[in-house]
Amino acid sequence: MKHTITVLVENEFGVLPRVAGLFSGRGFNIESLSVAPTLDTTISRMTIVTSGDDQVLEQITKQLNKLVDVIKVIDFTDQAFVEREMAMIKVSTEATTRAEVLRIVDIFRGKVVDVTPRSFSVEVTGAPDKIDAMIELLRPLGIKELVRSGPIVLGRGSKGWRSAD
Repeated sequence: MKHTITVLVENEFGVLPRVAGLFSGRGFNIESLSVAPTLDTTISRMTIVTSGDDQVLEQITKQLNKLVDVIKVIDFTDQAFVEREMAMIKVSTEATTRAEVLRIVDIFRGKVVDVTPRSFSVEVTGAPDKIDAMIELLRPLGIKELVRSGPIVLGRGSKGWRSAD
């Protein structure tokens, strides 16, 4: 089962390896990891996507909560949330394919961020399924390079992470 969790941590040296170590120590692969400071620059937000059994994830969540630098752990698996990801894709272009690439980028509300005589670099944001669909349409045209941010999430509704549960 896929799990998306957010871990709010003190923005200090060594926190990332300790958090990642809990996953590897239990045999869980981290499929995606995104880390950035919050509005409070002393706190970072980690968004982790992993797959596995509910019992092991429950153990990891309990262990994460025991780490000194961890402020809060939120498991979005059974909650309503908004999920977004960004991808940058470099696509081969020839005179015959340029218009098709531009149409695909437009359909997915992407943006061309760099142009050379033989390629377009495009940026697209949205749900991971949207990114996947765009990649599949561009693949036959010749993707030269691809980088994805990994999903980030926010819970739906008006409560923030500082709110009482």
